Amino acid sequence: MKSDLENYKNIDKSTQFIFNETETFKVFNLSNLSDNLESYKYSLNNNYIQLYFCLNNNCKVAFNFEHCAMPLSDGNSCMVYFKDEKMDLLINLPPNSELLAILISIEHFHSLFSINGNVLFNYNSLKGENPIIEPKETNSSIKLILNQLRTKQTNDLLRPIYIKGKVYELMSYYFSQSSEKETENCPYISNEETASKIKLAKQLVILNMNNPPSLTDLAKEVGLNIKKLKTGFKEIYGVPVFTFLLNHKMELAKTLLQEQQMNVNEIASHLGYSASSHFIAAFKRKFDITPKQFSKS
Repeated sequence: MKSDLENYKNIDKSTQFIFNETETFKVFNLSNLSDNLESYKYSLNNNYIQLYFCLNNNCKVAFNFEHCAMPLSDGNSCMVYFKDEKMDLLINLPPNSELLAILISIEHFHSLFSINGNVLFNYNSLKGENPIIEPKETNSSIKLILNQLRTKQTNDLLRPIYIKGKVYELMSYYFSQSSEKETENCPYISNEETASKIKLAKQLVILNMNNPPSLTDLAKEVGLNIKKLKTGFKEIYGVPVFTFLLNHKMELAKTLLQEQQMNVNEIASHLGYSASSHFIAAFKRKFDITPKQFSKS
């Protein structure tokens, strides 16, 4: 095994690190612009939640042994967690491939998702002994943040602050997807049939976002009384029905602005706004920036 690892470049103190702070998190970016396979090794001496994002082509990340490899392709990511504190990451990059990795210390991870002792996000599987390897498609919001992490947006003095902010923003998007899946199995809603009806209500609201039904009509459509619909919806999704719909529209607007295939007027119409000024006002209230400013940024 030792001879196999001789071809691996050690990145412990290399310039590939965008951010490197033991007690919080580490960020490194590896790209292969050569015509040959490149291999890298990084030794962990602490417990980390590991996020890997393939930004181009494909790559592999192995843990201690080359045969324990996790493949990644362009546009995909994976969260990895092992109980082991000491571990060698073995990374293989074929030509024209790129990988960005974020390693979050387990203590810092838990501190981020609790306020005054209240846990905001509970990854139950972290309590077990089994390793976690959870692949996920990278959405457009995260892709934008990854691109911002790779490019130099600020001067060297302010860059650590900028990087920290971007990593926290990325984690809020990344783990909100997982937490929604968890909260859809909400322990406060004991009746599985009721929970299914509330999920159907969410789908109907999204499907008819340009002309959403009233709460009365929505309750009739899914077979619940209004009180149970309102209470159950907030328990599962954390917000009332129409707040959820507004948030959904605004996130969709951000995605459409990032894709730059539609102008502001077209997006406003697509989201069901009778006037673009109403859309612009709603977007600015939500994000404290106009759609045009967001698109330019």
